[in-house]
Amino acid sequence: MMREIFANILCPFVGTIAFSALYNVPNQYYFCCGITGAAGWIMYQCALEYSSAAIASFFGTLVVVLVSRMLTVRMKCPITIFLVSGILPLVPGAGIYYTVYYLVTNQLGLAAQKGLESVKIAFAIVLGIVCIVSIPREVFQYTYWKERRKRKG
Repeated sequence: MMREIFANILCPFVGTIAFSALYNVPNQYYFCCGITGAAGWIMYQCALEYSSAAIASFFGTLVVVLVSRMLTVRMKCPITIFLVSGILPLVPGAGIYYTVYYLVTNQLGLAAQKGLESVKIAFAIVLGIVCIVSIPREVFQYTYWKERRKRKG
C-alpha cells in the first residue's frame, strides 16, 4: 500500500521533470514542474476512485492549472512552462494508441469505444484548462488579497 502511494507520487514527478528537460525548460523550474505533475496525478487518482476517467481527468487538470497559475505568479514566468509539462501525466496516450491499434486490426467496435473515451478525456482536459485560465491573474497575487482586506477593514 505505501509502496503504491510512493510510486503514484514519484513516477509523475520524475516523468514531468523528464518531459520538462525534453522541452528545454530552464533548470530552476524543474522541481516546480514536477510538483505540478504530481499534484495533478494525485488528484486524478483520488477522483478516479469515485468517478469515470474523464471526470477524474477534469479534476486533475483543475489542480494542474491552479498550481501552474500560482507558480507563474510566484516564479514570474509564463504559465506554459508548468502547464504543458504538468498536464503530461493526464494525457490519454494509451487510449489513443489502442484506438489506432484496434483500427489497424479491424476491431472497429473496440476502436470506437477507446476513441470515444480518449476524446472525452481530452475534452475534460481542455475544459479544466479553460475554467482556471479564465480567472483573472490578479486573484493569484498576494497584493490583491492584501488590498482587498484593507478595503474591507
